[in-house]
Amino acid sequence: MQTAQTVRTVQIQPVGGSTAIIELAGLRFVTDPTVDAPSEPENGRPRRLTPPARTDLGRLDVALVSHDQHPDNLDAGGRRLLAEIPLVLTTTDGAERLGGSARGLAPYESHEVGDVRITALPALHGPHGAEAVLGPVVGFLLSGDGLPTVYVSGDNASVDVVREIAAFTGPVDVALLFVGGASSPHYFDGALLTLGNAEAVETARILGARAVVPIHCEGWSHYSQDRTGLTRAFADAGLGHVLVTVPDGATVTL
Repeated sequence: MQTAQTVRTVQIQPVGGSTAIIELAGLRFVTDPTVDAPSEPENGRPRRLTPPARTDLGRLDVALVSHDQHPDNLDAGGRRLLAEIPLVLTTTDGAERLGGSARGLAPYESHEVGDVRITALPALHGPHGAEAVLGPVVGFLLSGDGLPTVYVSGDNASVDVVREIAAFTGPVDVALLFVGGASSPHYFDGALLTLGNAEAVETARILGARAVVPIHCEGWSHYSQDRTGLTRAFADAGLGHVLVTVPDGATVTL
């Protein structure tokens, strides 16, 4: 039987890049698994600069894959890892490509595992029109009776999309935000492909988040903004108490 303390807390461990382990209601979730070593330069494409904090992620019950199209969200090692995970939730297109235990969820569609309801949420991987070029992406909401609500943004760059999400979810307890202001000269004249620092602050405000844990902000070549700047942006906005920065490999309980 779960204690009240167990039910009412969530543990988050960033691993590196877009990958984090979430422990909630006795289940272990992993976001966008990337466990490969740093890569060599290749035609100006994004590359990993620092290794993940760990490559053995232990028992995993559910993988939350925001999209499967890009190696900074699902690399070769991550794909092998998916074969060992009982349930992989991702986009409907991604589930067809991945096969195996993958199940596709359209935005606002839910799936329940144990005491946790996982709801897919919209995401836009760049400016308006990005989906036609970079493919569909989803975020996720973890929720359940007596549980903290956990928003996982995935590679979303749109504050307007966050407003739409907030109208559906209401305030959330914890927001796991993919930040770093990712950009590439190959797409949309270098426009942001994930939340930048200012957009992350606005996202926290819109969602009324009790805590924001940033990931996807260090260790890859296409991140244009870093954790230091993010910390300063939250402090300048009077939201420094909301931001919870956790070193890769460390665990925070919220």
